Amino acid sequence: MKTTKRLNVRILVMAAVLGWGGGAASAAEVLVAVAANFMSPMKQIAQAFAQHSGHQAQLSFGASGQLMAQIQNGAPYQVLLSADAAIPAQLVQKGFAVPHTSFTYAVGQLVLWSADPKVVDGQGDVLRQGSFQRIARANPKLAPYGAATMQVVERMGLGAALEKKWVQGENINQTHQFVASGNADLGFVALSQVGATGSQPTGSQWLVPSHWHDPILQNAVLLTKGKDNLAAIALMAFLKTPTARDIIRQAGYRLDPP
Repeated sequence: MKTTKRLNVRILVMAAVLGWGGGAASAAEVLVAVAANFMSPMKQIAQAFAQHSGHQAQLSFGASGQLMAQIQNGAPYQVLLSADAAIPAQLVQKGFAVPHTSFTYAVGQLVLWSADPKVVDGQGDVLRQGSFQRIARANPKLAPYGAATMQVVERMGLGAALEKKWVQGENINQTHQFVASGNADLGFVALSQVGATGSQPTGSQWLVPSHWHDPILQNAVLLTKGKDNLAAIALMAFLKTPTARDIIRQAGYRLDPP
């Protein structure tokens, strides 16, 4: 606990030393690997971070499992925003991330969605009716939202019934695109992708009860290659600020674990 507090203090002290809006003299760049479902809010956070600190965040998006593999294979990322808590923990254990720096920046919400406003009912009974040809999911081996999807399906006893109807995306953004384009009639996606940012929701959706699957705890961690990078340390601190948390909340995420 004392070690964790010291590291958190270090992050906050470094942020204070840098000063939000420190100008070009102290400007630096951080390379950030970001879970695909968090693309839209992270772009907003990166803009706010640049305005407040003068630092630049260069973003790369993908399935959390893919990003972990890239990090282990030498990718130059300095901060990871995963869609789960397990991957940051594994990276710490294997020496690719700094111990005691991981924290939950967002809690994801899973939704069954169709671009057609008449397809999905408010209780998800469409899944039992089976009146559709294709249903999309993210790869459950790579994407935490895909793993949560399969927990929901098994809870409903529909594993066998849906087995031949799946269209699989490598990440949640590709999964959303399958549904949006009509290549799948409906699919399990992140709530943040279907109108949670203040815009009018499109299509039809069922918000999956959060207790039907393991909590989607999305954790950030400072990677070993970023431990001496001022912008990386400052970004970790910025993710905890009211500015960043407001963006995250408005994007359709919860801020605290259930």
